[in-house]
Amino acid sequence: MKVKPVLALPEGLEVTDIEMIDEVLTITAVSTQVHPCCPLCSTPALRVHSRYTRQITDLPCSGQQVRLLVQVRKCFCQVPDCARKIFMERLTPFVQPWARVTQRLYQIVQILGLATGGRLGIRVTDRLGIQTTRQTILRRIMALPTEPVGPVSELGIDDFAFRRGRKFGTILVDMQSHKVLDLLPDRKAETAKAWMILHPEIDLVSRDRGGDYAAGAREGAPQATQVADRFHIYKNLTEAVELSLARCRAEIRKNAEAASCQEVSPEARQALVESTKAFPMKTWKPTPDPCTERARLTRRAQRYDRYQQVVALHVQGFEQAEIARRVGLSTRTIQKWLKAGTFPEAKRRRKRQSKFDPYASYVLKRWKEGCKNGSQLYREIKEKGYTGTERQVHRFLLPLRAQLPLAQTVEAPQTPVQDFSATEAVWLFVRNPSDLDQTEQVTLAAVCQASETARTIYQLVQEFRQILHHREGEKLDDWLEKVRASQICELQSFVVGVERDKAAVVAGLTLPQNNGLVEGKVNKLKLIKRMGYGRAEFPLLRQRVLHAL
Repeated sequence: MKVKPVLALPEGLEVTDIEMIDEVLTITAVSTQVHPCCPLCSTPALRVHSRYTRQITDLPCSGQQVRLLVQVRKCFCQVPDCARKIFMERLTPFVQPWARVTQRLYQIVQILGLATGGRLGIRVTDRLGIQTTRQTILRRIMALPTEPVGPVSELGIDDFAFRRGRKFGTILVDMQSHKVLDLLPDRKAETAKAWMILHPEIDLVSRDRGGDYAAGAREGAPQATQVADRFHIYKNLTEAVELSLARCRAEIRKNAEAASCQEVSPEARQALVESTKAFPMKTWKPTPDPCTERARLTRRAQRYDRYQQVVALHVQGFEQAEIARRVGLSTRTIQKWLKAGTFPEAKRRRKRQSKFDPYASYVLKRWKEGCKNGSQLYREIKEKGYTGTERQVHRFLLPLRAQLPLAQTVEAPQTPVQDFSATEAVWLFVRNPSDLDQTEQVTLAAVCQASETARTIYQLVQEFRQILHHREGEKLDDWLEKVRASQICELQSFVVGVERDKAAVVAGLTLPQNNGLVEGKVNKLKLIKRMGYGRAEFPLLRQRVLHAL
């Protein structure tokens, strides 16, 4: 097998020797070009000035670093008018002039840098057997030329955060080719306007409901049709609906409770009141064994002694940090103890599930009937499937023998809106009714039945959802009139916002274009930004996004 095809060396190079030097695969080659050409006048050279060896790093081979030692010539240019009198023999495109690495290694490092960044890229190249540095990877990325932006007919524009709530940038996307056109360092109207002025061929601008992009498109591309994103329109309506439901919460709960109380008999209501006087069965715990109780009391005594020590040091005027150092606690614990003013008892642990729980109601029933023999109760529940020990049953009976109040809790009738939350209920209003399960449908019906305002809101939201999903923008005016007639103040503010941007909203509810494609590009941008660990500046981020793989 010939070595040259395996190493993928280009024509014009002949391998003369291969050896391992310092754990590097060293390949010696000579140039076989008959007459090297002058790089300026392209005239073949007939006279050789001298020879020297170029050391070039190539791609690794089977995990081994590869070094090329290529013997090249310096020649005389015989054209009298040529400015280059002596030139070096070129090996392009395999190796660029003055380069220390092959072009294919240069490109691989560049691709790895685009995919991973500088810090992560250096870890990847180390595992591949490529020797480079983080700064070299970044230089390779920044050396990529930016292609000029061609004609754009449909432009998508959206913002992204360098730092959420502090600093934002702008991403521009071609809606037809799905390609990121450019990144802008801020989201000001003037910046977007300056970019759009350079592209008078823009016919459509898809954007969110922000005023800056609306003003930038209006001044920078007055000939273009502005399209408000349907998702943001519906999101604005959802926020208005949530505020309305929050305002109606008292009315909804009051009417729902009144309706549920009419369904409860006086006897059941009295039983419910009496059951609250005793601790419920779900908190029925066995009496702890003496060893466990002794350990708990020991821990409490030690904790109480530390508390007394903290109070004494505080009275003497010591700082909280010094008290914490002396006592061996954190400063935050010292602050909590001193702020409480009394000894803070440790929180009791929640009851754990036990094998006795499924039979607790039966044991309580038999106890009230007069059967207070623990062994007899153990035999009865064992026949029903109890797999625990008899000792466990006796421990559960100790609270009953101490005559502690215990009763089976009479549960109040479950009403769908007893824990009504506007944040959760809003999604019942804005979703397709066919997507709701049975429980959600019951809750939605109860809310609409308890409040006339909620019923009106639901009807208006569902009508708008039909307009949005079927892109029936021509019905928007009739819907706005219904909202005005409803006199629901939160929805009136939504109407004011729609009227302010009505042309773009109608276009968004009519045309098929929307900002979903741009949001996807923003999601990819966030991934690239986070791979930079928050240390990359805007120029590097722009390069990686524009040349993303």
